[in-house]
Amino acid sequence: MLLTGRCDEPKSLHVTDTPTDSPLVTPDEERRRRHPAVVLVRTTFEWAKSLSLALLLFLVVRAFVVEAFKIPSGSMEGTLLVGDFLLVNKFVYGAEVPGTGRRLPALRQPAYRDVMVFQWPEDPTKNFVKRLVGLPGDTLAMDDGVLMRNGQPQPEPYVTHSEPGTDPVTEEFHWQRDFLVRFAAAQRSYHPSRNNWGPIVVPPRRYFVLGDNRDNSLDSRYWGFVPDSLVRGSPLVVYYSFDPDSAMNFDWIRRVRWRRLGERVR
Repeated sequence: MLLTGRCDEPKSLHVTDTPTDSPLVTPDEERRRRHPAVVLVRTTFEWAKSLSLALLLFLVVRAFVVEAFKIPSGSMEGTLLVGDFLLVNKFVYGAEVPGTGRRLPALRQPAYRDVMVFQWPEDPTKNFVKRLVGLPGDTLAMDDGVLMRNGQPQPEPYVTHSEPGTDPVTEEFHWQRDFLVRFAAAQRSYHPSRNNWGPIVVPPRRYFVLGDNRDNSLDSRYWGFVPDSLVRGSPLVVYYSFDPDSAMNFDWIRRVRWRRLGERVR
């Protein structure tokens, strides 16, 4: 049986290399684009853009997440040494937004025995690192160098004593009189010393801090409480450390404490 019918030819597809509405690049324009001066400008712009983004990221991280600090004194010896470089977690307590006086939400509040970085109340341009031993509402005292918190002696295995045979008395301790508990305040005389003082009560939104090197630490015993607004963060890790020696050149390279690198701060 013969079948007849119409057989349509397939439609052809018209393909062009460039869209009809796109302008063509002329040879002169292509030469201009490849000119060394133009290439240099474009490369410089790309590098500048990359560096700007990297700098912005660095500033954001430094302002809100972590910042580097150096230990300049021996007040925390036993835990931190002169020449230690720390990475400090600023996010944990709520980093301050620069220039606003406001803080981001904190992951948690400072806790008893935290090692804490803060601005020194006597001079906020200086950063101190100490151990937090008194929270708001705590009653603190020291009896022959033993810290008493809410009437209980505190075990402090991290504490060292460089001058155990001395107990100096100084006028700097007399600020404590305004914070003595009632029965102590009723006493006519109060003569606090470095190793014997209190009991005092920590006021709201304030912290009491001590150095782990108890006999060589300028801390709350001398200048008072730390306002919560001056707290900057908590050290995470020792990322670099060297043993300073003023008589040796390049001591920061030649006297590296390799065993301390990467050590967590507790």
